[in-house]
Amino acid sequence: MKIHVALLAIMMVTVAPLVPSMAADNRADRFALVIGNAKYPDAEAPLKEPINDAREVADELKRDGFSVEVGENLTGEAMRRAFDKLYARIKPGSVALIFFSGFGVQSGRQSYMIPVDAQIWTEPDVRRDGFSLESVLGEINGRGAGVKIALIDASRRNPFERRFRSFSAGLAPVIAPNGTLVMYSAALSSVISDNGGDHSLFVQELLKEIRVPDLMAEETLNRTRVGVTRASRSEQVPWISSSLAEDFSFIPGSGSGAKPPGSVAALPRPAPEPPPLPRVDPVLPPPPKPVEVSIPPPDTPADKPVDKNDGSTAVALADDPLIKSLTAKLTDNPDDASALYRRGQVYASKGAYNLAIKDFDGSIRVNPKDVEAFNNRCWARTVIGDLKAALRDCNEALRLRPNFVDALDSRGLVNLKSGQSKNAIADFDAALKINPRLTSSLYGRGLAKQRSGAVSEGELDITNAKAMDPNIAKEFASYGLR
Repeated sequence: MKIHVALLAIMMVTVAPLVPSMAADNRADRFALVIGNAKYPDAEAPLKEPINDAREVADELKRDGFSVEVGENLTGEAMRRAFDKLYARIKPGSVALIFFSGFGVQSGRQSYMIPVDAQIWTEPDVRRDGFSLESVLGEINGRGAGVKIALIDASRRNPFERRFRSFSAGLAPVIAPNGTLVMYSAALSSVISDNGGDHSLFVQELLKEIRVPDLMAEETLNRTRVGVTRASRSEQVPWISSSLAEDFSFIPGSGSGAKPPGSVAALPRPAPEPPPLPRVDPVLPPPPKPVEVSIPPPDTPADKPVDKNDGSTAVALADDPLIKSLTAKLTDNPDDASALYRRGQVYASKGAYNLAIKDFDGSIRVNPKDVEAFNNRCWARTVIGDLKAALRDCNEALRLRPNFVDALDSRGLVNLKSGQSKNAIADFDAALKINPRLTSSLYGRGLAKQRSGAVSEGELDITNAKAMDPNIAKEFASYGLR
């Protein structure tokens, strides 16, 4: 449906204590260590994404039955203790998972996770202060873990490499033991910039796929890669390596009822949890026989466009690093359709919908067949209540790409907000035939069914959607839909 999508502080680094916890009895063989490192004194400003991402991942793994330990802004000694605690808990045949978000450096054809107090001036310093992913996985394997999973969101441009090399080398392929599944947030030897929001695109897509019941882990990560690749227009392509010798699902046995809870180590949280960002819904390849739905426009729109002055918003966002970079590109070439589209995505993710619409206008002006821009402009216009124009955009997106699941989903939202419940149900039905796990269509269909009088059927859709994405109700509430 959507696009998705400081001052330098020299201070003492906060080390979050790692408190051991006990997993639920029937999931006692699942252990996870989740680390989010954001406050690197050598960086110009703290990273926005790692802490929020680590907390979201930890909460989801808890719901999936993992016994989770969480570390925030860990020094080298704190990371060493955290890994040692993980090693000590592993039992033969257990599942061990590592999530790391922060800076990573490739050296000697190995990937190193960097603690916040690393003193790196030369390449040997990387091997001294960093933690080799291969070594960590080797130790976990030596303790008898049957399934080993590493999710590494560290393919960022970092301040360390500039001191001893003229380029950022990204991460290296990992030589891992059998029974291992590794995923990097970007391709080998490549780096990406953070998206300017509070959550990374990689983690947004990962969490949506992890929440799908009965999905094998390899398929979960492959679908995550597809989602990230499409949402970034192939500018970010995650890397996966698998040698799993047995089936593993994050949420097995969905038919058996509610998932037993796991546990998360207690952490002091310095700030309240930020509100969820607009998500990027998963997109699957179209089926062999695409579903076609022809929907008439709504009779009378329920809302009128919001007259919002984005002048102050534009000034406030002008210093955002990603927006500044894209604006510089557009200064050099005002007809850079890719930069217009990407800046529109960033504006939309920050709630600057009118600014986003202007950029999508520009992208469509340069490329009148930009189906993604039509769909995203449809969604942004829907959010601000410009429903007639939104409907035209969605219809054009579907004319250019019949059975485009995102546009079906967006048009369903247009019809839902317009009070055209039957049309909304038809659009959401069509989207769900292509992707049965599209939570926004499932929740939207539930609301439309309730409004059409099918209350129990609607409640079932809503319940299933909430089980897959606990934040979906808040998202629709932000559109004025409850």
